[in-house]
Amino acid sequence: MQAVKHRVVIQLSSNDTLAWKGLMNNLKNLKEGWGDSVQVKVVAHGNGIQLLMAAKTTQLDNIRKFKAMGIDFVGCENTLREKKISKTEIIPEAGFVKMGVGEIILRQEDGWSYIKSGF
Repeated sequence: MQAVKHRVVIQLSSNDTLAWKGLMNNLKNLKEGWGDSVQVKVVAHGNGIQLLMAAKTTQLDNIRKFKAMGIDFVGCENTLREKKISKTEIIPEAGFVKMGVGEIILRQEDGWSYIKSGF
């Protein structure tokens, strides 16, 4: 296994399925280009939380595939509370962070690169 050389946090706040497809393409390119030398965390908040909702996502197969490759998907607990979404509505492949924006800030403070996914 290669040492991690690249760490990337990706922010998703869009419920647009085209944005989700774009995100999946970015993940594919990162893993094909850098393999195990890249560590990726996708932070979904706001409307982007729908990517991680069992009843809403169109990307479950891709999420499972990328999760198996070591990519982390997390949802914002503040968003869940604000939108009255139960954690049981979120796919089991996803984790949780208390504050999505805060998680992004912490990763950047720790030297991670930042990408805003969607439009």
